[in-house]
Amino acid sequence: MANHLSAKTRIRRNARRYELNASRLGRIRTFVKSVEAAIGEGDKAAAQEAFKAAQPEMHRGVRAGILRKNTVARKLSRLNGRIKALG
Repeated sequence: MANHLSAKTRIRRNARRYELNASRLGRIRTFVKSVEAAIGEGDKAAAQEAFKAAQPEMHRGVRAGILRKNTVARKLSRLNGRIKALG
């Protein structure tokens, strides 16, 4: 248990930050899943629309510091490649 006031404050702040980051990450995962679902159905138009919606969400995750830039670039590249392969 924290004894100093600053340590207690950090515990509260860390808890709030954790909730916010978890919420942002869940939102990003939801957008990615919508792209993957459209790819799974073979619907290229829907996949492209979902991809356009997912892109800015993933970049917001980079700005917020919950995802690394290279990770997002790799995931977007792979998703886009799968969409293009639909034909």
